[in-house]
Amino acid sequence: MRVSSKSLSSEFKPAGFFRAKIRQHIFKFNPNESSPWRSWFRRVSEGEVVLGLIIANVAMFMLWRIADNSFMVKNFTISLDNFTSGRLHTLITCAFSHIDAGHVTSNMLGLYVFGKRIERIFGPEFFLKLYLAGAVGGSVFFLVHKAYLAASSKSGQPMKMDPSKIQGLGASGAVTAIMLLDIFLFPKSTIYLELIIPVPAMLVGIYIIAKDLMRIIRGDQRISGSAHLGGAAVAAIAWNRIRRGRF
Repeated sequence: MRVSSKSLSSEFKPAGFFRAKIRQHIFKFNPNESSPWRSWFRRVSEGEVVLGLIIANVAMFMLWRIADNSFMVKNFTISLDNFTSGRLHTLITCAFSHIDAGHVTSNMLGLYVFGKRIERIFGPEFFLKLYLAGAVGGSVFFLVHKAYLAASSKSGQPMKMDPSKIQGLGASGAVTAIMLLDIFLFPKSTIYLELIIPVPAMLVGIYIIAKDLMRIIRGDQRISGSAHLGGAAVAAIAWNRIRRGRF
């Protein structure tokens, strides 16, 4: 699915509202107490974090082609085996790995289209945290789902493959968090499917969540609906915190 986002005129009021809330939030901090981390983000130009994440994902995609495959699988994919072996970093590193060119292209397109507005409105620090939170949320939901399947297989439901050894990779959880937060904030905006078909953002959001639920119910072995729903959960939490002014 190729997507392009174009907002209706009604979006400008909430966008301005959120920018005003951000200013109020920022001014609560004492500049003299700013951490080096926050100072660094103040020097980052608009769109640089989106671009940086795209470059990192593409670089990792190229690394998969030249590095030792066993090393990459152990350190850049998420699985119950990796997690229980203590490789906790894979909760995040898996979100920079992709299986093929189509996989990385679709995720980076979604990251660019939806990410640039989220970064513009909320700033680079919030955007990077959202990406990483979506990555972790997707990984956690993936692991919980595989743990459930592993327990079910031991109780008498045969599986074609040991769920603990199934590997997950991709930025889909992180991108889903970004995409759905944009949709939650601007449900009346228009998203152009295949760059042609105009669809209300609200309907796209419902479709995305429903499709991932169906993937779980049908036992889709190719695309992890659970990882996507982890990103959706992060988006819902972020949206709720923004509405309450706690971001």
